[in-house]
Amino acid sequence: MRTLFVGDLHLSADRPDITQAFLTFLDTQLSDASALYILGDLFEVWVGDDIAEPFANQLADAIQLASKKLPVFFIHGNRDFLIGNAFAKRSGMTLLPEVFTVNLYGVDTVILHGDSLCTLDKPYQRFRKFRNMAWAKWLYAHLSKSKRLGIAAKLRSNSQSSNQQKSDSIMDVEPDAVLKLLEETQTQQMIHGHTHRPAIHQLANGKRRIVVGDWYEQGSMLCVSQDNIELIELPFGK
Repeated sequence: MRTLFVGDLHLSADRPDITQAFLTFLDTQLSDASALYILGDLFEVWVGDDIAEPFANQLADAIQLASKKLPVFFIHGNRDFLIGNAFAKRSGMTLLPEVFTVNLYGVDTVILHGDSLCTLDKPYQRFRKFRNMAWAKWLYAHLSKSKRLGIAAKLRSNSQSSNQQKSDSIMDVEPDAVLKLLEETQTQQMIHGHTHRPAIHQLANGKRRIVVGDWYEQGSMLCVSQDNIELIELPFGK
């Protein structure tokens, strides 16, 4: 048996190739898996369960079907932090807290999206703190659909423009933040996404940090089993 991790798919209606690749993944890669963890940014943008696009409802049906075969867990990303209980229930996904610990084949592991580890990006961390406040979420949820769509479009545009001006070091995780979280959670292994830099990093004292890949040019999954850890590319159209 193996446990599968994916993240950073950034699904949207204007990238049907990625949507189809994910549907193929759900159809072909789960037969010998014990669980599937989706580590955030499943969608490019999410403005509320009540205005999910038709393609998102198609995905919900596909994930629901997969959830009848194995547990499907979801951690919010920075693009889809507003996915709520309604969409999760329709999809058959179990929502997890933003930092979650699990024992994987005898190894205590912490899993998360990863944006909280990019601590050198001070402006983003300030926004992240604001957007996580309960009153901010409540206020946003009570805006009209058109206003929410407008805010989401502006945030997406500002993010793309801002990221082009940031250095690679600011966009990546901060090593001290990684070590601090491993210590706080008393874990030996960390799995996250967000940075779009898939790799298996060996750290001091036998600890390990694994980054799942994004789905812009090909699919990507992390397979963890009793004897192996492997990052696997899934070419589109196959």
